[in-house]
Amino acid sequence: MTSHPNPPLAHLFTSLLTLQLCLPLSQAALPPPHPHSHPAHVPSLVPRLPTPLTRSRFSARTQLDFSTHCNSSCFHRAEQETQPEELSQKLAFETLYSDGSRTLTTVDVEGDGEEEREGNIRLFPRTPPKRRLKRQVGSGRHKRVRRQIYGADGRFNIRGENFLLDYPFSTAVRISTGCTGVLVSQRHVLTAAHCVHDGKDYVKGARKLRVGFLTPPYINGTRPGQKNSDPKKPLVRWVRVKRTRVPKGWIQGPQEVSMDFDYALLELRWPHRRPFMRLAVAPSSDDLAGNRIHFSGFDSDRPGELVYRFCPVEDESNDLIYQHCDARPGASGSGVYGRVWDTTLERWERKVIGIFSGHQWLEIDGENRDYNVAVRFTPLKFAQICYWVHGNQLDCSHD
Repeated sequence: MTSHPNPPLAHLFTSLLTLQLCLPLSQAALPPPHPHSHPAHVPSLVPRLPTPLTRSRFSARTQLDFSTHCNSSCFHRAEQETQPEELSQKLAFETLYSDGSRTLTTVDVEGDGEEEREGNIRLFPRTPPKRRLKRQVGSGRHKRVRRQIYGADGRFNIRGENFLLDYPFSTAVRISTGCTGVLVSQRHVLTAAHCVHDGKDYVKGARKLRVGFLTPPYINGTRPGQKNSDPKKPLVRWVRVKRTRVPKGWIQGPQEVSMDFDYALLELRWPHRRPFMRLAVAPSSDDLAGNRIHFSGFDSDRPGELVYRFCPVEDESNDLIYQHCDARPGASGSGVYGRVWDTTLERWERKVIGIFSGHQWLEIDGENRDYNVAVRFTPLKFAQICYWVHGNQLDCSHD
């Protein structure tokens, strides 16, 4: 565990943040991605009528320190073609309502004509190019020292009204179960599925789930010197969640959960007035500006603080983004974004391309590789989340 950035580094922190905020201007001169890169085809999900389910027992405990294991077979498993029946099972979803009731909605997947004629639909129409996983110094089959901070701590605390209310930091919100979320519409928040469901049942805190908006002390009438107020600490304004949606690919029953479908969408009772971040199908890391991802979250070792970090993508599978962005429990559910080429606007735009999940041991060729991991938004996952947000497929053909 690493302490907060030292005061002498404040000027460096400010300079780095200023650089990050100004990058869109400098990147306007960057050329678009490789000519061979094309926007992903987004399939359509056709939902059926929801089926009522029994009420949840809310018996699970929230696991903020989420970790999994994966080997070469699970790293490559999504490359095979998947039968439509299996797709429908994974892309079906549960809806949990604020009164504790829940429903199950199954879906049909409509691919393009060629895929439908073959009888198979590729789960991930655009497979990212594979690179050899990098050998880590000090890693080996007998050494498994778990790390979430890699080397020097590269995280930055976001402080002050000027930064807290500025985009993109203002899109990060707290989840009452102890996680982070990201605003993706005026009423919707994306977070990690394990923050509300352990794969078998909803967590106890999901019964009265809330989303917290971080605001500077001067907002909502609070003034320095007021009783029980800290002029230096931001406040949290909580909003109740109306309904929660979790993909069936995460709800595996007695089976061991994986990170592949570790995402959930929360719908607020009331719309907020903050900017939100748009979604995009995750491109290959080669098509991300600077091969870099970013996310802000509420790490448990820095209570009450919003923490920002960025780092390069180390590797990727069809489902996951492997990286060494420094993170601690509590950052789960953060919106992972990158600067993606927008073909309509013809410029680089910040867009959410995944959700930070946690930590994974990846066992390849007898070695244990240690990564922090984010879920990639594939075309089908994008179609599912987009349907949750808009309630129709007409708005989901493009990002």
